Amino acid sequence: MQKLIIYGPAKLLGEIEIEGAKNAALPILTASILAQNKVIITNVPDIADVRHTIEILEYLGCKVLFENNTVVVDSSSIKRFTIPAEYAKLMRSSVLFMGALLSKFRRAELSNHPGGCEIGQRPIDLHISAFRQLGIEVFEHNNRIMCRCDKVKGSEIFLPIPSVGATENIILASIFCDGEVVIKNAAKEPEITDLCHFLNKLGAKIRGAGTHIIKIEGVKRLKSEEVVHKVIPDRIVAGTYLCAVAACGGEVVLKNVFPRHLDSILHILKNSGCKIKESKNEIWIKREERLKGGQRITTHYYPGFPTDLQAPVCSAFAVANGVTIIKETIFENRFKHVPELVKMGADIHVEKDIAVINGVEKLRGCKVFARDLRGGAALFVAGLSAHGVTEVMDADYIDRGYEKIEEKYSLLGAKILREKGE
Repeated sequence: MQKLIIYGPAKLLGEIEIEGAKNAALPILTASILAQNKVIITNVPDIADVRHTIEILEYLGCKVLFENNTVVVDSSSIKRFTIPAEYAKLMRSSVLFMGALLSKFRRAELSNHPGGCEIGQRPIDLHISAFRQLGIEVFEHNNRIMCRCDKVKGSEIFLPIPSVGATENIILASIFCDGEVVIKNAAKEPEITDLCHFLNKLGAKIRGAGTHIIKIEGVKRLKSEEVVHKVIPDRIVAGTYLCAVAACGGEVVLKNVFPRHLDSILHILKNSGCKIKESKNEIWIKREERLKGGQRITTHYYPGFPTDLQAPVCSAFAVANGVTIIKETIFENRFKHVPELVKMGADIHVEKDIAVINGVEKLRGCKVFARDLRGGAALFVAGLSAHGVTEVMDADYIDRGYEKIEEKYSLLGAKILREKGE
């Protein structure tokens, strides 16, 4: 395991380019197995989850080249439709290969329930229920999931909650459907819109991405020409930078970012005293005075406040003036970072799905342990603002979603070292 050593407190100054979105790149890479020709995907973050996805593509038989944040995928030699347990356990998004493989082969097999961060119950019953509504036979045995069908039938599927993964899997499974598949109460996240743009470039017929009703008209075949696609910027990475500036103070310009994807966090930070200006692809943020607490923040599905930013926001308001209340509505086990922040001197009390943050004047550096991806990012942000040395252990969690985080924040004036963990 890796550890990050942060010498605080830091004042962040300068400009930084936001990397491509993890949660867009992974489903797009998965969807590349459907292409009739090579696909070139640019602005792909060099993170652990992308590397794991490429390993799965290569195991299936694809030829993949990844360099300088560009992935070239040639799926012409793909021959397998089974995801082995060792790959399935690595990350949650392995389940998306089910939909893509069903479109490709009418068969798919996941040798283990999908892994990922342990942030609460993340069942795939919505995926399985949707597959069955599409006329797909699903068999489950000893944690193994096997799917097969002669064809995917057109149907109307209502999702009880706007699940991002279920929405993506239905879309991927429905590209060659017989008729039309309509998803009601579909997730509206920008990453889903990006996936649909990519699939439409391949020749799919998808309408309604970004709304609660998505329609997939089945096609007989996809286009034969080579496709190039640029992944959208990562709004969670951008939001983490915003939280870091809010916690530490300073003045930073985020470049290659879509401000409209960050409306909820920008609104919160403006109300807390940060000065923020937005342009087409940039956000300028400056924090001079101590952050003001006093807000009630509730996580919600997009365009609400993202659960993936709950932990970094928690770190920012840990050093704010006043009391801030955060309610987590998406996952029931997403406050694992709080005991670690308390070690650093934070005054935070959690009761079920609510965290009450009594802001303190400063945090102090110490050894803390990352328990999941976004919680690890929260400890990183806390370490930047803390006085003294913070060691963030098990930083491999952070590497799953943040590209070379210590190098990028060093460009803004932070002092960070990376070492092998104990």
